[in-house]
Amino acid sequence: MTDRRESPFWSYEDLALLLSAILPCYVGAYMLVRFSGVTSKEGQTLILQSSLYALLVTSLYLLVAWRYRRPFWRSLGWVRPLRGAWWCVVGGPLLAVSVAVLGAAFHAPEGPDPIKGLITGRASLVIVMIFAVVLGPIFEELFFRGFLFPLLARTFGAAAGIFLSALPFALLHGGQYQWAWQQITLVGIAGVAFGFVRSRTGSTAASTILHSCFNLTQFVAFLALRGF
Repeated sequence: MTDRRESPFWSYEDLALLLSAILPCYVGAYMLVRFSGVTSKEGQTLILQSSLYALLVTSLYLLVAWRYRRPFWRSLGWVRPLRGAWWCVVGGPLLAVSVAVLGAAFHAPEGPDPIKGLITGRASLVIVMIFAVVLGPIFEELFFRGFLFPLLARTFGAAAGIFLSALPFALLHGGQYQWAWQQITLVGIAGVAFGFVRSRTGSTAASTILHSCFNLTQFVAFLALRGF
């Protein structure tokens, strides 16, 4: 664990502002769905999720780049890690396998995953894969490990920051797994791993690579088990 403390220039006031933007962003995303003309449930869900993430990233951009006049990506740790980047590529599948083994040990229930349930054909497969492997990890890492973790690490130290930022990350996915404690715990463990990489390398890009490779491994396993 690195001893270097994070020193973000933003504050808990900015965190409160970002949290207050969630509801307006959701309303905006919902309105985009209504006016999109898409009638399928699958398409509406993907538009809603993508639009919500895009609006929240825009809110985060306004906080960092507009309010403080600082570079957005670099300020949130989106830098090339000096070392160990390739470990993130290898570590993603290893982490996915480890989480799967723990899931079996926890007797984690296999409820329906509403995101993967959107796969109805090749086109939807590609769209869901892009969302799960690229867009989702980028947004989640920017917020939880790029914005939230440095703030918590500055206050409580790196180790506590890792665990505290993993908690809301796990709860974010609670509805996806019908709030089964086993699944939430497993997501939290993955979040701790992402946070450790962020703290160790100082790079949100590194934790995003790990997160993407983790999701990709789970996605490929899902497709293999269902004969796609």
